[in-house]
Amino acid sequence: MDEHKQYYFYVLLCADQSLYGGFTTDVVKRFAMHLAGKGAKYTRVHRPLKVLYSEAFDNKHDALHAEWAFKHQSRQKKVTFLANHGVSI
Repeated sequence: MDEHKQYYFYVLLCADQSLYGGFTTDVVKRFAMHLAGKGAKYTRVHRPLKVLYSEAFDNKHDALHAEWAFKHQSRQKKVTFLANHGVSI
């Protein structure tokens, strides 16, 4: 196992202005999958436009926790989270 493997939490802006949070080991590859309609069910319906944010973690647990925490917030709290990380929508 690669001890230096990175895990990522990422946020996509979708065509309907919704925000999608996900987890991956390769943000570029995963975004390409979403664009091709092979990502999550959500992004097949709410077409992704761009990656707004990504954050690297040294372990899978922390990245999955960040994804879970983001997904279980109101939209306003998601927008605030992004603003606190220098991202405006």
